Amino acid sequence: MNGRRRRALLATVTPVLEPGERVEVTAIVGLSTVSVRRTAAFGIASAIASGGTVSVIPAPVPHYLAMTDRRLFVFRADPTFAEPVEHTMTIQREGLFRSEIKERILNSSFVLSSPYSETQLKLIFPLISRKERQLVAAAIPATGTVTG
Repeated sequence: MNGRRRRALLATVTPVLEPGERVEVTAIVGLSTVSVRRTAAFGIASAIASGGTVSVIPAPVPHYLAMTDRRLFVFRADPTFAEPVEHTMTIQREGLFRSEIKERILNSSFVLSSPYSETQLKLIFPLISRKERQLVAAAIPATGTVTG
């Protein structure tokens, strides 16, 4: 994450930090709740509907991730400007665990789960954010029981 984006994210996160809480990692991530099969089906359906002239594949909206020693903050990123646009979610780190890292050519990902929620969140890190991915992954214990 470049300096301008990091400063904008820190300016947004700092007012909501608890006393003594500190930001450990900032990154640009993609969030996924749509399966690969569903995305492929959507692309095929759009190609068929247009007679093969157009194929549409939904693109994930980039998000900013700020990980503190206690929580994860996620903000929707403005694709044009460096500022975070909207607070999407806050996740407590206590009890949080992750799946194994899935490496791809252009990105890598893992799934976050919590014993307090049935919802799983897939974090997708672009190639340029591998260092940040490693820091987040090292801070959250892995388990082999998560699917995604």
